[in-house]
Amino acid sequence: MAAAAALLVLLLLLRAAQGLKAFNYSFPWNGQQQMYELDIGWPKLPEYFTGQTFCVAVDSLHGLVYVGQRGENVPKVLVFSEEGYFLYSWNDTVEMPHGIFVLNTATDSSVWITDVGTGKYGHTVKQYSPSGKLLQVLGTPGNAGSSLIPLQFDQPADIFVEGSGDIYVVDGDGGMNNRLLKLSDDYKEIWLAGTNGTGIGQFRIPHSVTVDLFGRVWVADRDNKRIQVFDKVTGEWLGSWSSCFSEDGPYSVRFTANHKYLIVAQLNINRLAILAAPPVGSIGDCVMVSAVQMADETKPHLVDVDMKSGAVYVAEIGAQQVQKYIPLG
Repeated sequence: MAAAAALLVLLLLLRAAQGLKAFNYSFPWNGQQQMYELDIGWPKLPEYFTGQTFCVAVDSLHGLVYVGQRGENVPKVLVFSEEGYFLYSWNDTVEMPHGIFVLNTATDSSVWITDVGTGKYGHTVKQYSPSGKLLQVLGTPGNAGSSLIPLQFDQPADIFVEGSGDIYVVDGDGGMNNRLLKLSDDYKEIWLAGTNGTGIGQFRIPHSVTVDLFGRVWVADRDNKRIQVFDKVTGEWLGSWSSCFSEDGPYSVRFTANHKYLIVAQLNINRLAILAAPPVGSIGDCVMVSAVQMADETKPHLVDVDMKSGAVYVAEIGAQQVQKYIPLG
């Protein structure tokens, strides 16, 4: 106990020296083995977080970490190195970032952002160059859309883009739309799933989306407190998980670098749940193998994973920071 107390004091002193707005910690959940440890040296200068940090995305190819934050007179996108050094920021045409995703191709990289603002840039999904040059806008800026029109969004929450260029969007974050949309690389609708409701294939705030190696699309159906799974080719409903989310719904879904686990943020209970990823075949039942319990009021919102190192980055709107967790073993 004395050693543990001394370690906690040391961590507190280190955090104080770094000037973080909120100290955060983690420990094994429910007696299970700890799978991640906090990188207390990331970022090097946390005072660059000047707003509410809603989303984070990793460019594993180039060793970059993109952070989307909100607030008046703050840069909306911050770019760090994987070592934690602040590199640069950009702000043009970004109003209220919600989700962010980095796509690497053989020749280039691009940054996709979902914008839930209600002003002249909102209700859109946008593609940027790494330096912040606007390349593509999906949706009508400033106009909330109807679920009857594929490319008319109402507070789009998250996006996942495959190497093929196929795009998956969950729309929206509290608006009139509650749907999962798949688009081709030339932005044409391939299929659309979901309406507002609690039934099979329906959503109440679809909040995050990712795709696994077996052709399955995983959606954090936040207010229904479940994850739903769809076939990426047909849009067919394949199953759902709810038993792991009796305390709080899933806010974020991302696979670990080895694709053995699913990292799920649960904002209201300040926890990252680590779930066993089922192989090809039946979805089965949800199995929580471990968790990271964070400090009160941390409020983890969206996460991303470095597919090279396996590190997990967590955007925390309560603590107003992004933190990095390193896999153990």
